[in-house]
Order: sequence, then structure tokens, then C-alpha cells
Amino acid sequence: MMASSYNAKEEDGHHSGAATHGVVGAAKSKKPDNTAFKQQRLPAWQPILTAGTVLPAFFVIGLIFIPIGIGLYVTSNNIKEFEIDYTGADINSPCYNCAQNLSWNSTSQCHCSLNFTLTQPFESTVFMYYGLSNFYQNHRRYVKSRDDSQLNGDVSSLMDPNKECEPYRKNDGLPIAPCGAIANSLFNDTLTLYYIDSNGTKNPVSMVKKGIAWWTDKHVKFRNPGANDNLTVAFQGTTKPINWRNPVYELDPSDPDNNGFINEDLIVWMRTAALPTFRKLYRIIQKKSGTTPTLSSGNYLLNITYNYPVLSFAGHKRMILSTISWMGGKNPFLGIAYMTVGSICFFLGVVLLIIHHKYDTRNTSADIPN
Repeated sequence: MMASSYNAKEEDGHHSGAATHGVVGAAKSKKPDNTAFKQQRLPAWQPILTAGTVLPAFFVIGLIFIPIGIGLYVTSNNIKEFEIDYTGADINSPCYNCAQNLSWNSTSQCHCSLNFTLTQPFESTVFMYYGLSNFYQNHRRYVKSRDDSQLNGDVSSLMDPNKECEPYRKNDGLPIAPCGAIANSLFNDTLTLYYIDSNGTKNPVSMVKKGIAWWTDKHVKFRNPGANDNLTVAFQGTTKPINWRNPVYELDPSDPDNNGFINEDLIVWMRTAALPTFRKLYRIIQKKSGTTPTLSSGNYLLNITYNYPVLSFAGHKRMILSTISWMGGKNPFLGIAYMTVGSICFFLGVVLLIIHHKYDTRNTSADIPN
């Protein structure tokens, strides 16, 4: 009977020289290198939580967060905002007939008007927004349905859009410009505002339509194709999106410099919203010189060219007038959050301080107890 030798190193992947001599691909040791990092011998620091360190931290956080929260909340409340719903879902709404008879394929325009009253004046620059609800711009396929190269003015992408734009990539054999579901669903209501004076005269409110888009979007991400100033020639061989009334080079007939892919209403719409209820900047009402309010208190008339159907997806449309502050638009959440966190920390600090003094049994005497 032949005797067999056993070596513990062989089981751990270490073989004797005789056994491994000439063996191709001998197993290597899986043992980590003997370094401070791989053997976990690096020096470490671990905080020791004591009453003397934890309690001051709670009180400091509370005393810092509560005043910040109050400041943010007061700043948000000082922002003036007015909102009016013009969906037309209610039978008593002036826009009811427009909402009921309008569809995505409608070729005729519908007009309606809403009267409203501002109880207090808006002194600073006023921003007009349109708001939509139950509109999911964050859907994965919807967000991907665009061609950024085409929107950046690339001629090859203009004539051969990205396949992500399907089924809004081509129509009647011609490439759609701009392609995709985002552009196809462009918000196209027209909103005009009038101030009604004491004599009942309607005075139009001047609104600025430039400067509503991000600078980087306007000058970097969106460009018209080619070097031809004639956009009709630049977009020759393409067709408009299915739901649009006019081609992209005629989005703004009143301003030739606000047409094509650099139209600011289009740029604002193409920046998709994260939530199903959102607002997007529509126009800016610039602050008047002197002490004259931008929008005086009184009666106003909102004229609407109702083109955008929302009842098919149970949506709602709103017009919002708002001022802003150094922290942006009206949003009390941040202030409430700071005050809540600060109050909780301060309350926990008080509770833990009481518990610490009541149940602290440490012997402060130097004598050793029997």
C-alpha cells in the first residue's frame, strides 16, 4: 500500500515545490496581502457619544435652524401670488364650450375671457406662468422622445431624426422638425391681460416674451440649422409636428428673431417637469419706473385663445401671476422644514437633558464604594 503525504498548505492553495514543479496554472493563495489596508490595521476614529457632546449639538442645531426657518417662511409669505383656473370643466365657466368642443385635431380656434380682481397691487416685476396638472412629463418614453442634435441645428439630424422620436419622427415621408412627443405636445394657448379702469376701458398690459428661457438653453443647446437667415429655406424638406398649427419657422409671426428652434416658448416647454403638476414661465411684466405698481389693484380681464385640450387626460389649466424674492418663487416648504427639524432637535435636547439629570447615577466622589 502506497503512503500519501498530507500538507495543510496544499489545502489552502500552497503546494510544495516538488508537487507543483512543472504544473501549469497552479492555484494562487486567496489570502490578502499583508498590508495595513487589506488587513484592516489602519488607525481609526470612533466618536464616543456622551451627554456633554450630544446635548449641546441638539441645542445648537435647534437654535440655528429655527431662526433660519422663520426667515425663509416669512420671505415666502411676502411673495404675492394670484392663480386662476381656466380649464372650463365646470358648466358655469366661460371656457366650458371651448373645453368641450376642442380636440387635438381641431383646426379652428376658440376664444374665452375670464374676469378677476386683484385685491392688492404687485409692486415689483411680475412673472406670468401657465400651470398644468395631471400631465406626466416625467414618463420615461416621453422624456426620451426628442433629438438634441436636431434641436442644436445639426443638418443631418434635421433630415434624419433619432429613432427615439417614434412615432413622431416622420409624417408623410418627411422628417418632423422638431421631432418627438415633447415637441408634439407643445403648450399653445395664448394669454393676454387687460386692466379695466374705472370707466370700463380695457387697457392692455404690456408683457415681455423674451428672457423667459435659460440662457444656456437659448444660446447653447438650441440653434437653428445652417447659416441661412431665411428659416423657410433652412427647414425646407421637413414638416411640422402633427398637433401643431404652424411650422416651426412660423411659431412667432410677430418676431422673426423668435422663430425656429430658438423660440423661447418652445425652449421652456422642452425642459420637462419632474412632477405631474407644474408651472412654466409664459411672460414677464416688467416693473414700472417710480412708485407706480407693476399691476395695480382692481379689475382685470384675461383673454384666452383656447387651443390646448386637457379634459381628455383629466387635467387642469391655470394662469399664475407671481412676484419673486432672492429665494425664488413662493414655496413655504423649505421654511417649514427648517423650523420642524430645529424644533424637534431642541425638544429632544430638553428631554434628554431632563433624563440625564434624573437618571445619572455616576459617582462623582473619589472614594471607592464598599
